[in-house]
Amino acid sequence: MDFDKYDLISFKGGLEEFGLKMSDTQLRQFLRYYELLIEWNNFMNLTAITEFEEVCTKHFLDSLSLCRAIDCTKSLLIADIGTGAGFPGIPLKIAFPNLKITLLDSLGKRVKFLNKVIDELELKEINAIHGRAEDFAKPNLLREHFDVCVSRAVANLSSLSEYCIPYVKTGGYFISYKSEKIAEEVTAAEKAVCLLGGTLLNQIEFVLPNSNIYRNLVVIQKVKDTPKKYPRKAGIPTKEPL
Repeated sequence: MDFDKYDLISFKGGLEEFGLKMSDTQLRQFLRYYELLIEWNNFMNLTAITEFEEVCTKHFLDSLSLCRAIDCTKSLLIADIGTGAGFPGIPLKIAFPNLKITLLDSLGKRVKFLNKVIDELELKEINAIHGRAEDFAKPNLLREHFDVCVSRAVANLSSLSEYCIPYVKTGGYFISYKSEKIAEEVTAAEKAVCLLGGTLLNQIEFVLPNSNIYRNLVVIQKVKDTPKKYPRKAGIPTKEPL
């Protein structure tokens, strides 16, 4: 890989805005991730964003913005539900090797890509699982197993809460990445969040570095166990939000 062909000034500036500094090894991991993303995107749909600086801002920095909501330097168990091409889980693992991350996606081809990235970047304590969020939230699997659950998936907050809160330990957090002003959506989700054992703790609003792109992290704390009937069967949380 020709490390020198990439202009990293903008990306490094964005990292500095988040108070982050990457080693050369970490920067090379980000670059190799980018190259694999573009290579595999030629024969499967991973992302519509392919220009290097756009990927750095809209995928890498956006993923790393989690550090504005929680202390990512701790040794946390994190679930990334509906991870797609690995966002935010893989950038978080590169930047914070201390995190122990499980990536979950419903499409086998994407999981194959994720495993390729994990192998090539020699990432440890991160695994990719092929399956639906509803299926792995069962007591004998990954239910109430994680300190933090994150998702950049495109779905309303009520549905996402039903998919994600069951994975979180009591006292842990579900953090939803949102790209728009969502006051009405948050208000509409309050009932669902409460039913699922959570409470709306905080919203962190900011603009992504090197851009005018608005972002919103919705922080939900798990305050009690999720009732056993949730999540409901596959597809229902999306079709019929709580």
